[in-house]
Parts: sequence; structure tokens; C-alpha cells
Amino acid sequence: MKKFIFHLLVFGTLTFAQKKYVMVIHGGAGTITKANLSPEKEKEYREKLTEALQKGYAEIKNGKSSLDAVSAAIMVMEDSPLFNAGKGAVFTNEGRNELDASIMNGKDQKAGAVAGVTTIKNPILAARAVMDKSEHVMMAGPGAEKFAKEQKLEIVDPKYFWTEKAWNSLQKVKAMETSKKTSLNNKEQYPDYFIVDHKFGTVGAVALDKNGNIAAGTSTGGMTNKKYGRIGDSPIIGAGTYANEQVGISGTGWGEFFIRTVASKTAADRMKYLHKPVTEATQESIDEIGKLGGNGGLIALDKDGNVAMPFNTEGMYRGTVTDKGEVEVYIYK
Repeated sequence: MKKFIFHLLVFGTLTFAQKKYVMVIHGGAGTITKANLSPEKEKEYREKLTEALQKGYAEIKNGKSSLDAVSAAIMVMEDSPLFNAGKGAVFTNEGRNELDASIMNGKDQKAGAVAGVTTIKNPILAARAVMDKSEHVMMAGPGAEKFAKEQKLEIVDPKYFWTEKAWNSLQKVKAMETSKKTSLNNKEQYPDYFIVDHKFGTVGAVALDKNGNIAAGTSTGGMTNKKYGRIGDSPIIGAGTYANEQVGISGTGWGEFFIRTVASKTAADRMKYLHKPVTEATQESIDEIGKLGGNGGLIALDKDGNVAMPFNTEGMYRGTVTDKGEVEVYIYK
């Protein structure tokens, strides 16, 4: 017979002891359903998310910092073509892969970010280098790449990021864009989201180390068919990534809305000033994004090991690991 551990509260009600989570990750939110994800592909995603969690947990278990855990987990996903980050980054309208990433340390609220880079194999490491090795928070484009090279980070030919999946996605969205223009010429009205690719594969991680410090990080290839040097929320502290002594947060979705609502910082402020639990605070940020017409999700982990993973899309690749090393991976609603 299973034994349940419980605590007797003053009011006489019983509550079961909560699991303490030390890491939560996401691999993107969007039109993710059983209907459009084969059993084989679902297995691949589950295995890669598990690997990322195990890599991050190993760092925490060995006494490393939450920053190390976040970097390790995100690198696993950056190196996989399954996600829209690093190797699997999507293409811009011009047929390029432009990557963004950020990382933030909760204890001292130091942060680093890179945007619009094309030759850095692991942008999350470049973001951390900006935080640790420079007086800046964000570097972009060729300057960020020069800095990364000076820091001895791995530099690759832009061709490294090419994948058939991402290339085909660009062709599909361009065809939809052309179809929309043709239809509009025929007086037919199509909604703006008709030309938006709703498969957001941004990756992120939040970790809580043995010293009680929280860190959060996010990495992305942006949005398929993005134009004119567009930068989303992922490298912007307070929008796609945020951490303080109380909570760490990472987002995925339609970046413009995360920027406009300062989604991650606003959720953290709801906790700090309104004393809301992490689940309620993050859900309200997603609800706000939804009201404006945006979509996506957030992952969050607070100082007590409580996790939140709200999203308003059909699915979100996500997972957690407890202080006991128990891995949990989810995809659908």
C-alpha cells in the first residue's frame, strides 16, 4: 500500500506534500497536436527533452550553479534540429538563420543577451559571456559574433544551421503570403495571422541550485519569414527572460506580444508586489497576451521549487525534474 506524506494545517485540512522541482524547460509552443505529430517524432521530442533535463539536473546535483544548469539544458536543445534554436533555427525572409538568446541570474540580477547572430553555434553561451565578460547586457549582429570569437566560443559556418524542415517551413509561409496578397487583390479578406507560422520552437530553461539561486535562459531562431532585422522577445530581459531572488521565467511564442506586455517581468512583479503564487502570476501574463491577440507560453520556477507552465496554444514542449531526479515531460494540453 502506498504511503502518502501529508501535513496537518491549523485549519484542520490536509494537503499532500508538494514535489520540489529544481528545473523546468520548454521547447516551444504552438500547433502541437497528436494529429500532426507522429508517434516516432513524439518519441524524439520526449527523449531530447529528457536529455536536456538530465543534463541540467546533473549540474545541480554536482553542486554547480543554476546558470550552469540552464546553459547545459539549453545547449542540448540548441544542438538538436528538433527545436527552433541553434541547429534547428528557422529562416528569415532572406533565407538566413538569425539567432537570439539571453540568460539572467536571480541573485544579483545580472544578465546577458545576443541578438541577430549567424555564426555562433551556441548562442546561450554567448549570452552568458556577455553577462560574465563584458560591461554590457546585450550585443547584436557582427559585434556580438566578434565578441564571441574573442571569448573562444565555437564559431561555425552559417550553413551549419540549415535544415530541410526549417527551409520547407519558409517556402510554405512564403507561399501563404503570396496567396494572401492574391486573395486580397480579389477583395477577399484574410486575417493577419494567415501568414504567421504558429509553430514556435524557442527553447528555455529555469533552474534552482543547491544554494537557492534561480537562473533563467532562452534561445531562439525567431519567427519563420521574419523581415528587416526583426528581434523578438527572447533576448530582451523582462520580456522573454527574467529572474530575481524569488522566481525565474522563460517564454515562447509570438514575441511582439511578450515585448508589449513585458510578460516575464510583469509575472514576477505580480508575485513580488501582489503576493500571487507563481501559477496565477504567469497565467495572468498569458491571459494578457491572449487578449491582445498573441499566443505562446511561459515556464517558471520559484524559490520554493514550485513550477508553472501556462500556455494558450494547442501544445507546448515542456518538462520538469525534481530534486530527486524525477523527470516529467509533457507535450499536449
